[in-house]
This record gives sequence, C-alpha cells and structure tokens, in this order.
Amino acid sequence: MNSSSSGFNVSSLRYRDSFNTVVAKNVIVLTLGLIINYINGSLIHTFRKHQIFYVNPRYILFIHLVVNDMIQLTSSISLFVLTYVFYRINVSLCCLIMIFTVFTNLNTPLNLAVMAVECYIAICLPLRHAELCTIRRTYILIALIWAMSAVSILPDLFILLATEPVELFYSTIYCHTDNLFSHPIHLKKKEVSFLVYLVVVWLTLLYTYIKIILAAKTAKASKSTKGDTNKGRNTILLHGFQLLLCMLTYVAHFIREALVYIFPENYKNINFASYIIVQMLPRLVSPIVYGLRDNTFRQHLEKYLLCSMRPSIKHGPH
Repeated sequence: MNSSSSGFNVSSLRYRDSFNTVVAKNVIVLTLGLIINYINGSLIHTFRKHQIFYVNPRYILFIHLVVNDMIQLTSSISLFVLTYVFYRINVSLCCLIMIFTVFTNLNTPLNLAVMAVECYIAICLPLRHAELCTIRRTYILIALIWAMSAVSILPDLFILLATEPVELFYSTIYCHTDNLFSHPIHLKKKEVSFLVYLVVVWLTLLYTYIKIILAAKTAKASKSTKGDTNKGRNTILLHGFQLLLCMLTYVAHFIREALVYIFPENYKNINFASYIIVQMLPRLVSPIVYGLRDNTFRQHLEKYLLCSMRPSIKHGPH
C-alpha cells in the first residue's frame, strides 16, 4: 500500500498545476457542479410538491437516480477540490468520501437497467404494468440496488481493514482509488465486478430496446400508442448513451494511460478532461432524459420555475 501510494504521489507531484490553472479548473468544476445540482434540486422539489409523481414507479426510479447523481457529484467534487487544495488528505476521510463516490457510481447503471425494464413493461405489457410495477416493488428494487452496490464495495473496505495496519487510517494519502484499494485482491475483484455489471446491464438494455423496436413495427393501434412506443425506444437509447458514459469510469484509466503515453506533455489536461467527461457529463444527461423530455414533469417544472422567478421580478429594482 505504501509503495504504491508513494509511486503515485511522485508521478503526480511531477505534474502538478500552476496556481492559476488550479483556480481555473476548480472554478469550472464547481460551476458545472452547482448548475447540475441546481437543476437536479429543482427536479426533486418538483417531485416533492406534486402527488401525481408519488404513485408512478417511473418517476420514483427517476428521482432516485437524480438523488443518487447529486450524492455522487457532491462527493466527487469534494474529493476533487480537497486533493487540489491539500493534495494529501487523511486516509479515513478519503475512505469515507471514496465509499460514497463508488457506491453511487455502481448504483447508476443498475438504476438505468431497472428503468429500462419498467419502460419495456409499460409499452410491451401495458395490461400487466399496474400489476408488475407497484410502488412497493419499486422501493424494494431501489433497496436491492443499494444492496448489490454494497456487496461490491464493502468487501474492499473489509480487505483494507484486514490487510493494512491501523496506523494507516491516521496517515495522509493522495486520495485515489488505486492508492486506497491497491491490494491485488481489490484489482481482481474490480475486474470481475465490472464484467458482471457490464454484461447484465447491457443485456438488459439490449433486450428491452429490441422488444420495443419490435413492438413499434408490429403496432397497429392508434397514433398515440405508436408515439408512446417511439418515445420509449428513444428513452432506451438515451439510457444506453448515459450508461455508456457511466461505464467510461471502468475504462477511463486505460484510455488515460494510452493518451498520456502518446501526449505525455498534456498529462494534466487529459486528467481534467477525463474527470469532466466521466464524472460530470453523465449527471447532466439524467435531467434531459426525464426532466425535460417528459411532458408531465416538464409542465410542473416550468410552473415551479415561473413561480420562483415572479417574486424576484416583483422585488426587483423599480
């Protein structure tokens, strides 16, 4: 652990940014984070204020995804800023933030898979939708999502506690997954977990998308039904795009290594661009998929935004 950490820190020290660059990068990250979290916060407020969303499994799953994204974004930005300001932080604090970040990262693809299944049932099995997609089952699925993520991340913590001395948790470290969880068992488990997630989630999305495509081709119902089918197909496609962005977390390291090998002088910019694309961009897609595309949610969101703007206009300068 100590050797790997030292190796990472030496290489990182060699590529540290200038003060102006550090300020610029942190301002960009904080600004993007505040914008995304403000949008997501508006979606959560809209959900809380209207009873119609409480009884719809689709909106419950969506708002769970939004809350999960807010936790993930807040954790990753906190880690980003702390590592730039202090560079090395306490291992216990690093471990706590890292667990939240990894937990929510693992939740996202599972949540997207469940939302795709719900969309498939609504379009391909409409008569059984009310029976299969109940509120109780929705909350059970959300609990299972967290349980599956816990099964994946908590063993890493137990391995760390079993293989490292207690003194480690009172020391400081450059907080990075490869530094914190550097035991060979961690690396092997990470590969297996990624493979399982990748196969299960992508097969789920592929199956639901094909079924919805077939439903669109064979549909002989009204135009509104066809429109719902096409919208469902587009939603699954957006889920796939969002999942592709989320899955970049698992391959980003290899892409960075290749780019740094080709462009070693751009090491710092490659790392920063990777953070924006892998950690922040996927969290911007969620509001687009439902918050802006869904008519019901958009109407209530527009009312909330208009109502919040009116008082500021009334109390503005005359």
